[in-house]
Amino acid sequence: MRQILLVTDGCSNVGVSPVVAAAQAYAAGITVNVVGIVDQGDLVEFGTTEIEEIAKAGGGLSRLSHTRQLSQTVQMLTRKTVVQTIQHAVHRELKQVLGASSIEELPPEKRGEVVRVIDELSETSQLRVALLIDASASMKPKLQAVEEAIRDLALSLRSRQGGSELSVFHFPGSAYGEDCRMDLDWTADIGGVNAIFPRLQMRGTTPTGPAILHVIDFYRKADYGNRKNDETDGMMSDYVV
Repeated sequence: MRQILLVTDGCSNVGVSPVVAAAQAYAAGITVNVVGIVDQGDLVEFGTTEIEEIAKAGGGLSRLSHTRQLSQTVQMLTRKTVVQTIQHAVHRELKQVLGASSIEELPPEKRGEVVRVIDELSETSQLRVALLIDASASMKPKLQAVEEAIRDLALSLRSRQGGSELSVFHFPGSAYGEDCRMDLDWTADIGGVNAIFPRLQMRGTTPTGPAILHVIDFYRKADYGNRKNDETDGMMSDYVV
């Protein structure tokens, strides 16, 4: 399974719409989750609406969070999206295998077996999460909380039975027109996180849409896995007969 987790505190103002970019991500099999940081009331109504629309277009979830709850929010969104993705795949297969459109339509004994399978796949499926960090000027006082959230997320993912990896990007990338820059390639080692934020130079523009497109391209170049395996196609036929 593949995710983009966008952490931002404001509105995009450069390039393609982030909602359009998120829709492209979802079409490519990448779920987009969004955490909006709302400390000191600096996330205006338009920004809140944009955050919700990005997540909706990207097939993911959105939450508003203060920095003190950021770590818990990031972990919750990541894990909840894993479960949601598996549930959608299971529901699709239930309809194909048994003709049932939901778990609730199954007999009690079958229902319990399906719930057990969902729980098992949630922990054992392979997962990659690309963290996309808004590094516009207003985010500077919040980066310590973001760094702690990334470190805690990495620790949380390491506790899963399935393979889990993180990559980290920030935007804008530089003063030379870069929309986005990779800070950390795919890794299960959290040690690299410590070196990311001290070298960031905060800038005024917020090219959220182009940054999402940059990460989609990164996923494509990485040629991560097989789409069929990512979506757990065929899994339920082994369990529900």
